[in-house]
Amino acid sequence: MANDKNKRKLPRKNFSYYMRVLDKNSGELLGQISDISTGGFKMESGKPIAVGLNMDLCIDQVNQISGRSFIVFSARTRWCERDPYDPTIYNVGFQLVDMTPADYDIFVKMFNSYGEQKAAHHKTNSNYIWG
Repeated sequence: MANDKNKRKLPRKNFSYYMRVLDKNSGELLGQISDISTGGFKMESGKPIAVGLNMDLCIDQVNQISGRSFIVFSARTRWCERDPYDPTIYNVGFQLVDMTPADYDIFVKMFNSYGEQKAAHHKTNSNYIWG
């Protein structure tokens, strides 16, 4: 996956606000955002998610930056691996596939409002998202 890192074109940031990611169709809580770029995000999950899946997702708790309480979109899993610091957590990288312009505007506000520059010592995943 070392070559995958070279495919990334968009800056990414640690995510400083708790936002849940849910399966849009079932309502199942999949995890929470831990890292974000304008092309996708990394999610911490309690279970592994197969790579290459196109999923319909929902992020809730966006009402502090918009007039809506959630956004919906499609995203593809690009990688999934066990967290090196906590073996009960899986880090999952998602690439945005389809999102309405209005929801994408909210997603970019999330990036700008809650994304923080990465600290050198912060746990990271070298196989993150492409943009």
